Amino acid sequence: MRETIIGIAIPFIGTAAGSACVFLLRNRLSDRLQRFLTGFAAGVMVAAAIWSLLIPAMDDAKNLGRLAFLPAAAGFWLGILFLLMLDHLTPHLHRYAEKPEGPRSRLKNNALMMLAVTIHNIPEGMAVGVVYAGYLHGVSELTASAALALSIGIAIQNFPEGAIISMPMYAEGNGKARSFGSGMLSGAVEPAGALVTIWLSGLLIPLMPYLLSFAAGAMIYVVVEELIPEMSHGKHSNIGVLAFALGFCLMMALDTALG
Repeated sequence: MRETIIGIAIPFIGTAAGSACVFLLRNRLSDRLQRFLTGFAAGVMVAAAIWSLLIPAMDDAKNLGRLAFLPAAAGFWLGILFLLMLDHLTPHLHRYAEKPEGPRSRLKNNALMMLAVTIHNIPEGMAVGVVYAGYLHGVSELTASAALALSIGIAIQNFPEGAIISMPMYAEGNGKARSFGSGMLSGAVEPAGALVTIWLSGLLIPLMPYLLSFAAGAMIYVVVEELIPEMSHGKHSNIGVLAFALGFCLMMALDTALG
């Protein structure tokens, strides 16, 4: 149980560490660096969705033979539709967007941007939770090492997310402590989501392939709807694509080595 608690906490620590950049850096993040960090995060998330979630989901349904992909495909689409629903129901603002999305709100832009990242973090918390739930309940394809690999990978991509929230807030005149707190708070949904998912999946172990692929679909939605447009915004540059490839390979290697 101890290793599960540590694994759930690791992604949040990554967000907090990134948010702490306001205490270490004087200037705001350059556009080029933000593209790099966003592309890197996208690559990590895509690799995690494939190796840590979709492949184990299909392995867990291998008794279906050639139809082992069906639970993964169904759960994947449910994850996509769930994030689509959150997008429509929650007021939020993406970086570089001209106006907020979702219901009308009187919240300031900084708060709306934090909500966008919070929505982004929900599937990551669910992913960590469902993998640890599978490990705790003895799903053969999900080991402690595989769960730890996913936690570390998400923590790595959470580091730039924390910085991308806290540094612009500080550059706009907010205090360092407030900017740090806002960045760190955006990641608080991850351990909460992981704990809720572990509790629910304990009741729904037969549906584990659907839960794993649900988290994968939600993560892919975030990558396609938010991260890829942000890493490609503005003047043409290959930095986002190279960072995506780097993040993808790092997560692939991490999952394979530890899984």
